[in-house]
Amino acid sequence: MNPSEKRRKYGENYAVWLRNYQRCRQRALTRLGNKYPDEYQQLLEEERARDEAEGKTWLDISGRTKRDTLADATDRTGEDARRPSNHTTPRNVGGEA
Repeated sequence: MNPSEKRRKYGENYAVWLRNYQRCRQRALTRLGNKYPDEYQQLLEEERARDEAEGKTWLDISGRTKRDTLADATDRTGEDARRPSNHTTPRNVGGEA
């Protein structure tokens, strides 16, 4: 087996190991969250506060950050706040990649 094949094989094995580890870790976190919901929620809130103090942002399920939500609440009011905006931003330039 030449060196490039060895690297590829090692990379494949590591990718499988990492995927299995992450899946197992997620299952364990889910079980802990179900077994101790109050403690789990408290720990999540502490971690979020710590990360935000360091300038890191957390994404919600839709991919929005807390800052995005707060900015929308202060920028728009009334009827406009309930409808998504169609304006372009540096992150969304008319669908260009």
